[in-house]
Amino acid sequence: MGPRLRTAREQRSATLTDVSRATGISLSTLSRIETGRRKATLEVLLQLAKAYDISLDELAGTAPVAPTGRRASPRPRPGDGKAVLPLTRYVGGLHAHKHVLPAVDAPPTRPRQVSHDGYEWLCVLYGRLWLALGEQDLVLSAGDVAEFDTRTAHGVANAGPGEPVEYLIMFGPQGERLRARTPAPGRGTS
Repeated sequence: MGPRLRTAREQRSATLTDVSRATGISLSTLSRIETGRRKATLEVLLQLAKAYDISLDELAGTAPVAPTGRRASPRPRPGDGKAVLPLTRYVGGLHAHKHVLPAVDAPPTRPRQVSHDGYEWLCVLYGRLWLALGEQDLVLSAGDVAEFDTRTAHGVANAGPGEPVEYLIMFGPQGERLRARTPAPGRGTS
């Protein structure tokens, strides 16, 4: 991860100080991530992807490389136009996917809802996502995160005309949740 981050920064002729000022991430944190002495959190990766104007897939190096040497892009599913790119390749446990909903020309109808065992976390990367969660309707924008038990009926749709929606999903077995690690109150990120 560190070498990819350093390369992305250097390709933009940015110093660690420049990136720190632009993102609010401490200089020492950026340096330790680039040298491999610290792992980047998803929050930090999202900030860096935005600062470097590249996709999270490219920044994290998780997009599979196509035989031609180009990065594979999400493939549309038949029927709904949604493209899905698996980011994990193993059976069982926590899974991650990138989803892309195509742009729509007209206001969408309420998403069809499903429920199943499991726990889901999603993060919007681009656009506006309509999350129908039980009786609740939420519109999430870039940077917004939702976490829910998938036994609650849920569905998603592009929230409005004009642009596609890109979002990440992490899904785990029932009872398995993501664990947020944050610094203790009064301590800065380092």
